[in-house]
Amino acid sequence: MTTETHDSEHDPFAEFDAAAGIGTVRDPYPVWAELRAQTPVFAGPMSELFGIDSMDEALLQQPPYTPLTFDAVQQVLRDGETFSSSGYADTIGIVFGHSILEMDEPEHHAYRALIQQAFTRKAMETWEAEIVQPVVDRHIDAFRERGSADLVRELLFPFPVTVIGEMIGLPTDDLPVFHKKAVELISIMTDIEHGLNASAWLYEYFQGIITERRAAPRHDLISVLAQAELDGQQLSDDEIIAFLRLLLPAGAETTYRSSSNLMFGLLSNPDQLAALRDDRSLMPQAIEEGVRWDPPLTSIGRTCTKDTVVEGVLIPAGAPVMVCMAAANRDPSRWDRPDEFDIFREPKQHMSFAFGPHMCLGMHLARMETTVAVNALLDLPDLRLDPEAIDVHVSGLAFRAPSALPVVFG
Repeated sequence: MTTETHDSEHDPFAEFDAAAGIGTVRDPYPVWAELRAQTPVFAGPMSELFGIDSMDEALLQQPPYTPLTFDAVQQVLRDGETFSSSGYADTIGIVFGHSILEMDEPEHHAYRALIQQAFTRKAMETWEAEIVQPVVDRHIDAFRERGSADLVRELLFPFPVTVIGEMIGLPTDDLPVFHKKAVELISIMTDIEHGLNASAWLYEYFQGIITERRAAPRHDLISVLAQAELDGQQLSDDEIIAFLRLLLPAGAETTYRSSSNLMFGLLSNPDQLAALRDDRSLMPQAIEEGVRWDPPLTSIGRTCTKDTVVEGVLIPAGAPVMVCMAAANRDPSRWDRPDEFDIFREPKQHMSFAFGPHMCLGMHLARMETTVAVNALLDLPDLRLDPEAIDVHVSGLAFRAPSALPVVFG
């Protein structure tokens, strides 16, 4: 059973959203477009252009460089030797531990090969049938008879964390505090005390479960990780705990935001919503368009290891690099009408799941979860935005999502 100290004044979800620009920065894309038209790589702090204090930039020792074009972003993410991920060790690595997020080759490759043993196609099919579909159905059943709902609060926010909790094998009663601790972890840049406390709490919590699973494996993710082996190498407790600390915010936070952004795009374009409802084979391209058009996480960090020219711009050795995947996804040299949401556009490689060696390990899980959730919503008759809702929109700078998606149906 979990225990924690309660702080009635502390709301990690609201505090994290505020630090990420949710509700403050409505639409960063015009600023990025203006900068991208001037230079493929912007030099200098970016957040001050939006009037907020960035979670990422606050800890940087020198001004960052921000690749904005598709080609610039792809070049940086493809070259893990020149653009190292190790800088994360000094920021969120403080609370995650030594995770895959901060690893460079060859360590990254070896660790990823071990972790991937838990994310097989067979595992994905089992999770979909035994966990994801039942979880989504339970959440929708709670408002099905009402004929109205806030899709963010009642489905899209809670379902991914519930899925991951069940994948890991956590007791249902532990999920709310587990979710809270995960959000406190990624708020380390703005609230170091709660971040460190959450890190210690999760370490103790997970270590007890890992010890149990090593002795008596079950059909859950922790058991697979505890038993995984490659060329005689196994994952230590610390390595498993670092991955589990990362999994919740990386999986639940991004999936909730990406599925919310996709549903906002569909609900705001009823003709495309109707087309998808009538032809579910369009689902894969709809999901890709959703994450291209407005990704849940707009940028990721790298450190330049040697003087390097990116699209004509010199990035000096040691410089922090904030790779703006969201700006790359709306590069007009790659996409026609890039600011428009259009599930019928020709599918092309986007940057929302990153690129190169660190391409998102959980992207297939995210796509599967989103497919299940959106299909279930499309089965609701005449699903549409609540006509009485005022100014429904996506917001945020570092992370993006709508704060609410009020809908009616039936």
